[in-house]
Parts: sequence; C-alpha cells; structure tokens
Amino acid sequence: MNDQPGTRKGEDAPSSNIDEFSRSMSEIAETSQRLITEFLARQAANGIGETGKKGVPQADPLNIGGAFLEMTTRMMADPAKMMRANMALWQDYTKLWQNAATRMMGGETGPKVEPEPGDRRFKDQAWNEDNVFDYIKQSYLLTARWLQSTVADVEGLGAKDKQKVDFYSRQFVEALSPSNFVITNPEVLAATAESGGENLVNGLKNLLNDLDEGRGRLKIRMTDEGAFEVGSNVAESPGKVVFRNDLMELIQFEPSTKTVRQTPLLIIPPWINKYYILDLRKENSFIRWAVGQGHTVFVISWVNPDGELSGKSFEDYMLEGPLAALDAIEQATGENKVNAIGYCLGGTLLASTLAYMAEKKDTRIQSATFFAAMIDFEEAGKLGVFIDEEQITRLEAKMDEQGYLEGAHMASTFNMMRGNDLIWSFVVNNYLLGKEPDPFDLLYWNSDATRMPAAMHSFYLRNMYLENKLVEPGGITLDGVALDLRKIKTPIYIVSTRDDHIAPWKSTYAAVNLYNGPVKFVLSGSGHIAGIVNPPAAKKYGYWTNAKTPENPDQWLDGAEKHEGSWWPDWDKWAKRSAGGKNVAARKPGTGKSGGRLKALCDAPGEYVRVRSDGE
Repeated sequence: MNDQPGTRKGEDAPSSNIDEFSRSMSEIAETSQRLITEFLARQAANGIGETGKKGVPQADPLNIGGAFLEMTTRMMADPAKMMRANMALWQDYTKLWQNAATRMMGGETGPKVEPEPGDRRFKDQAWNEDNVFDYIKQSYLLTARWLQSTVADVEGLGAKDKQKVDFYSRQFVEALSPSNFVITNPEVLAATAESGGENLVNGLKNLLNDLDEGRGRLKIRMTDEGAFEVGSNVAESPGKVVFRNDLMELIQFEPSTKTVRQTPLLIIPPWINKYYILDLRKENSFIRWAVGQGHTVFVISWVNPDGELSGKSFEDYMLEGPLAALDAIEQATGENKVNAIGYCLGGTLLASTLAYMAEKKDTRIQSATFFAAMIDFEEAGKLGVFIDEEQITRLEAKMDEQGYLEGAHMASTFNMMRGNDLIWSFVVNNYLLGKEPDPFDLLYWNSDATRMPAAMHSFYLRNMYLENKLVEPGGITLDGVALDLRKIKTPIYIVSTRDDHIAPWKSTYAAVNLYNGPVKFVLSGSGHIAGIVNPPAAKKYGYWTNAKTPENPDQWLDGAEKHEGSWWPDWDKWAKRSAGGKNVAARKPGTGKSGGRLKALCDAPGEYVRVRSDGE
C-alpha cells in the first residue's frame, strides 16, 4: 500500500476515514434510538415492578436497604470509632503522598498497598512504572480497603445484614475501580491514542450489540460463542441417548476399553447448567477420562424447561431423574447396582435420593460421590446474600408469571460473586478496549444457562437455603417418605474445593457428620469448577486427604496430607472398590445386547442439551 504524502491515495485516505467514521456513528445512533424506543415500550407495557405486577415499583428488589440503614445507624452511634477510622485513612494517604513525592524526585520507595494475589485488574506495567497511575492505583486500593474494613467492623449487625452489607459494599468498590474508566486506565488510554479512538467506537458497537442481544438487558459476552457447537467441539464424547422422559435424557457413552467394570457409573449433574461441564473437550473431559478407566458411564442430561413444566417439583426431579435412571440402566446393562456421582445441586438431589432409598430398603446405589455439593445449608456462603423471605417472595411472584426462572437470572447471580473476573474484566475488554472476547469453552458453557421450573425452584430455595430442612430428620418428605440422612449407610466420597464461592468447603464438610456409612473427604485446590474439572495431565492445584473425619473442618485440614496433581485417580481407585469384583465385556450403548433391552433414541449429546435459553 502506497501511503506516502503527496500521493493521490494518501490524499484520499483522511476523507475515507471520515466517511467510515460517519457511517459508524450513524449506525450507532440508529441502533441506540431503536433500543431506547423498545426499552421504553417494554417499561410501559410491564410496569417497573420487580415482582412483575404491573405498575408496582419495587425500589429495593434485593432487600438491602434495611441492612445498610441498620449499618449506618450503628456506625453513627459510635462517632469516636468512625473518627479513628477516618484518621487512619488520612495517615495512609499522607504516607502515600510522601512515597509518590519521593518517586517523582527519583528516589526509591516501596508501595504502601498492593493488589491481592490473583487481582488481574492492574497487570499492565504502567500501573507500577508510571508515577501517576501507580498513585491512582494505590489511592483506590487504600480507599477500598478502608471502606470494606470499616463496614466489616460495625458491631451489633445481625449475621444476614452483615453478609449483605459486606457483599454489596464489595460490589460498589469493584464498580469504582480506576481500571473500569477510560481516563484512569493506562492500557485503555494507550489503545485510544494508538487507534485514534477506534477502540471506543468499537466498544460502543459491542455495548449496543449486547443490549440488543439481551433485549434491553445488558448481556455481556464472555466468549466467542460462534467458536463452539454442542456435539462438535464441546459435549463431543460419543454415545447414545438410551432413555428419555419429561425431565431428562439418559446418555450411555461408548466404551474405549475392551472390558469394563461390572458396576456402571451414573452421573447426576446440576440442572442449573448443562451436563457438559464434565465433557468440555477431550483434554479436560471427566466423562471421557472415566470411560477410559473402564467405567460404563451414564449421565443425566436435564431438560431446559419451559412454562409447560412449571409444576415439576423437586420430588419429580428425584423420581424422573436418578430413580428413573436406575431402572433404565438395569434395562440397558442387566445390572441393578450402580456407583453414583452428584455434582453441586445434583449432589443435593443424590443425598435426598439416598435417604429416600434407605427408607425404602433400596440398595441399588453401591457408592455415592459428591462433587462440590451442599447438603447442610447452615453456612451457605455468598449465595446466602440472595436468600431471604422478601427476595424469595418476589422471585416466586416473578416465576409465577412465566412458570420458570430465567436462566439469565441465575447466571447474573453467579457472575456477581466474582465481579472482577466475570463482569468488569469483560466491560474493559469489550467496551473500553473494543475487543472481541476470546474463545473459551468454560465460559461458553457458563453462558449456556438453563431455566428452573417454578415449583421445583421455590421448594429448593425455601427448604434447603432458607430453612435448611434437609439435615433435619423428617424435615423433608418426598413421595410420602420422610427423609433422614442419618439412615444412609452407603460408602461416601466427598470432594470439595478450597476456593469455592458457591459451595464453601467448610460447609460441604458438615455432611461427614450426617451419614452413618464410611465417609472419605477430599479437598481439591482451586474453585467450584476448576477444582473439579482438573484432569491428571494438567498437573495442577493438588489435593488434601485425611483418613480421619473430625467434626471440625479446620482440624481435618490441620491433619491432612497434601498431594500433587489431580484427585481423579484417587477417586477412581476408591470407586472401583464398589464397582464389582470382575470385569465384563465392554457394553456398546443402544444395541440391546449383553442383557440390555434399551435401543438408542439418538446420538449423544441428545436433544435436551441443545435447547438454549437465549430467547428469554
């Protein structure tokens, strides 16, 4: 390309750039006007009430106003304490000013405050090398630390109010990070100068596209969704759907060994998301790995329900989920015993099913494994912020309108718990830097949320999170059976993750005191997903084991032994003790051979997993 000054082409380039910029701004203006018009029309039609009752505004849909009012009242009741906190902040700022002045005069000085380990907001070198941006960064970190510590130090708040104040103060602090604004983010300023502002124009386009995709609600894209296709490069393990009912498809996977263990393996995933978190790619698929270890693997693929299934209850999920799967597996393999795995909410259902089966004297589940699953909800972690009578009542009213909870609602809730990583990093990348998000299989799965039937979700929130009835003997009745977890004598393997923000490991540990059978507890490094989806080949995170299970989780950890790598082989060794004493010929799904009577309905991953909630 000839762009030398004085040439015809060089003379035309500025005009071409101006024309292109004008077209972009015209398109942006037109899109903006359409979105605003559609948004106002929806507001007029639906009212502004969070409960869905038209014309009834809800000023505090998250029910946090009372908590902050109580916090402010108690804070003002001790002005001396508030003054001391302010003085401490002032002293920190004075020291920061002194350090900044020393650096500007060429002196050496260490930072007054540094980001927490793993905080990626300030990874650009300018945050450390440029005196101005280093000061902005440290000033923000000092203020953030002061605000959160001052709020946390308020005495007399109830546990629920304290949790809300802490959580939403953190949301406020994260939103005001200097990395989230053009003028105070050195990386964004450099990109703006280099591109002549093209990054901001592209970012505005991305913002409008996301608003358009979310139909007025900001749906931040976290990955290039066009880079993935269910059944092609995610959820690609070969197999057959061998059974289907209203709530689930049962998938049996193709064996990759000549012989398999006698006892099949049933995986019960959560229905908040799709099952293929355990079958993302060949390299990190737990399902493919388990098949390779000689297990005949079945997985429940839950339906993505619509309003017609609004009446489906937690009891239905048990009857039409794991119990129906046990019957189908016996027909498919001729075996009436299985090893079972329950992941997250699937683990809560597995525990309920085991208690039901114990009362019925049903021993078809030989062993049970729980992946990051809550059973005792006394200490529910960050999710507890969203659970109280007022919020559940509003949520129930909203679900009653459609018959289900929108998948986007649950996705937003989980994203808020890791705002810097799952919200603000993409705001900076997509809207300030004007970039497209990179392809990432895990975030593609994360965006593929599912709906919750109204009856089931209301029961789950009230009986588990709000009232914690599952741990009470007879606290919950399913299909006429009062559940008592203490009657479960099945061998149990519990794996939790040390940095879990959804199912805190100390809360999941409480389950070891509920069962009457042998229990092994294993603690993996990392979080709710990465600590579970941790293939041995990755050689990451490590895990802890302890032959003893004292009542206190801290005592367990103090006596635990650290192991390198993945816990998967440890689980496999444990599970095979209950997998039958002999190997049998590998079972090919959907053939009706080897004692089985179930024919294939379709190829894996089936039909249910392909139904998305994006049209909500």
